[in-house]
Parts: sequence; C-alpha cells; structure tokens
Amino acid sequence: MRFFVGLDVSSFDMKVCVLDQDGARVDTFSVSNDLPGATELKERLLDLTADTEVDILKIGLESTSVYSFHPSMFLHHDADLKALGAKVFVMNPKQIANFKKSYSDMNKTDEIDAFVIADYMRFGRNTMSIVKESQYVALQQLTRSRYHLIKTMTKEKQHFLQHLSFKCNTFSQEVDSSVFGHAMMELFLEKFSLEELAQLPLEELAEFLQVHGKNRFPNPEAVAASIQRAVRSSYRLDKVVEDSLDVLLGTSIEVIRSLQRQVKEIDKTIKRIMAGLTQTVESIPGIGPVFAAGIIAEIGQIERFDDETKIAKYAGLYWRTHQSGRFTAEDTSLTRQGNQYLRYYLVEAANSVRRQVPEYQVYYAKKFGEVPKHQHKRALVLTARKLVRLVDALLRNHQLFSPERGVKV
Repeated sequence: MRFFVGLDVSSFDMKVCVLDQDGARVDTFSVSNDLPGATELKERLLDLTADTEVDILKIGLESTSVYSFHPSMFLHHDADLKALGAKVFVMNPKQIANFKKSYSDMNKTDEIDAFVIADYMRFGRNTMSIVKESQYVALQQLTRSRYHLIKTMTKEKQHFLQHLSFKCNTFSQEVDSSVFGHAMMELFLEKFSLEELAQLPLEELAEFLQVHGKNRFPNPEAVAASIQRAVRSSYRLDKVVEDSLDVLLGTSIEVIRSLQRQVKEIDKTIKRIMAGLTQTVESIPGIGPVFAAGIIAEIGQIERFDDETKIAKYAGLYWRTHQSGRFTAEDTSLTRQGNQYLRYYLVEAANSVRRQVPEYQVYYAKKFGEVPKHQHKRALVLTARKLVRLVDALLRNHQLFSPERGVKV
C-alpha cells in the first residue's frame, strides 16, 4: 500500500490529508504546529499504517519559511517513521499552485491545499526536494545571515560615500586609496575640517596614515598629497553643515565596523562546521570554506537535483528569452526567479575562481568581449553558470578538482 500525506502548514496549525495510491481520502484532520501537534500527527500516521504493509509513505509540505522547518525536521528524523521508510519532501509553493490550477472547481481553503499537496506527490511527475540534513540547515542559516549582513554593509557604505561626497566632493576622484581602509576611517573619525586638512603638514598626514595603516601603504606621502589635493579643490561648507556630516560619517564608520565584526564571527562558525563536513567544492582554487558553505548549504544533497541544469535553474542563472516572429532581442534581463542565496554565492565564487584558474580567466574574457553593454555582469554570471557544471561534477562524483585531469562533465 502507498500513502501520500499532504500538510498545509501555518504558524498555528497543520491541516493533514492522507491519500492512498488511488487518490481516495484515507483521513483528514488538523493538529497544532508545535511539538505536541507533530507528535499527534506521527501517532495518527502510525495508527493508519499499523495493520497495513506500507510500500511507500511520502509526507509533503510547502516550503513556507520558518513555519515548515520544524515539522519537516521532526518528521524527517523520527525513528518510528524512518522504520516505515517514510520520506519527507519540502516543495516549491509555485509548483503546488500551478498543479492546483488543474482543479478548476476548487476554492482556496487549507483543507483543499493539503489534499492538493498529497495528490501532487501521488502523481510524482515533478522533482520534489527531500528535506535537508541538519548540517546543511545549520550552514544555511549562517550563510543566509551572512548574505544579509553583506547587503546591509553595502548599503551603509553607499550612505557613507554620499556623506563623504558632501563634505569633500573630489575625494573619490583624487585619492587613489580605498576610503574603507582602517587608516582612512581613522582619519574621518578625527573630524578634521577641510581647512585643517589642507593646512596639516604633509609629513604629519603621511605619518598618520602609515601608523594607522600599520605600515601597509607603499607610498604614504603620495596618498597624503592626493588627500590634500582633494581637500583644496573641494567646495567649502558652512561649519554647521560640515559638523553634521562629520557626525554622520562617524556613525557610518561604527555601523560598518560592527557589521564587519559580525561577519567575521559568522565566518568562524562556518569554518568550524565545514571542517567536519565531507565535500570537494573547496578543492577548487579560489573557493574557501565560506563560499563553499554558501553553495552546498543551498544545494544540500546533490541527489535532490537530476543534473547540473536543474541546479542552474534553481539558482536563477539564466536570461529570459524575448522573441516575437523573426525578432529576437539581444539585450534581455537576467531572471529574477530562483534562489537568490545560491546565485549570490555562485557568482561571488566564480569571481574568485576566474582570478586563479586559467580556464575560467579565458572564458570570462571571451564572454566579456562578446557584448557592448553589461560586460562584467554578463561575463560573471556566465562564468558562474560554467562553475555550476564543475560543482555538480565534483559533488556528484565525490571528486577533487584537478586541472590536469579535469572532471567528468
């Protein structure tokens, strides 16, 4: 006998529908979305199958953020359900919504949604994702939080640059050094006025940069001279405006440094987990434990995907086609669908790999020169798409990267 259990999960409860292989409703009920409710669900499933020889027991629910996480993990790890051969699937809500369109006479209710999920599994024509193991879930929480911290830091840096352009409008053009380096930020924290910087002896400014830059400037005098050129050529502000901008610059610096500390702490935890996880993505030059974690945390078990094309589509690494009659647009946009986290880590990894692996350097350069617009973005995304094939081959074949031997792709 085959049983298919559909769960429609909300923050409060879970609507349950159990179908047999013929699509007949075996049972429908509702339990609370908490530990007692999940335990009751398990016991009722065990009662239903107690006197039956179970060939297949599939439990499915939509991926609805934190609401579906706990019940999926509870049911996946339960020893009694494992003894029955039960498998838990977490599905894309869009796939369920599209499948439901075939039931034109159905309304939107939780009980009906549970039935549709169960029926979707019964047909089994589309790929369904088995729930990820705990180590992947742990990494996913870390890498996704890191992603949001990086995005927040990028926005804060943009605010910082806006404030800086108000205070010294030629700074970015004249100064050939990162404004986000430690020495530069310490300089901004000193809250020098433009006049004070302009009158500061060059040797004193150079020494300030060298001390706070921990002797990393190859030519601090040249950097100091460029700062003073920028200061002297910039517009002057009223003191009250300049003082307010100094406060904003200082605030932004503290926010940026706080975010950087948080990212470092997350990176330490990621590296600790990755040290105990068997995987081969880190064997690719340019991919360290953080980028590798971001990739495998979203992919999970490679068996969830039929091949590398499914991974690329899942990550959203493709462009939309715009075609009408004999016209095909050359300038099309990258799809906005797909897993944004996986796409981010694949693209960041590709940007690192292309600097260290000659094959990827050549490929990136070739794609960069093919179009007149969006060269870097397009070339980088295509390089990431190429990287997907390599990642898939290494994970699927448990193979280490070897440029001489290559991989099976």
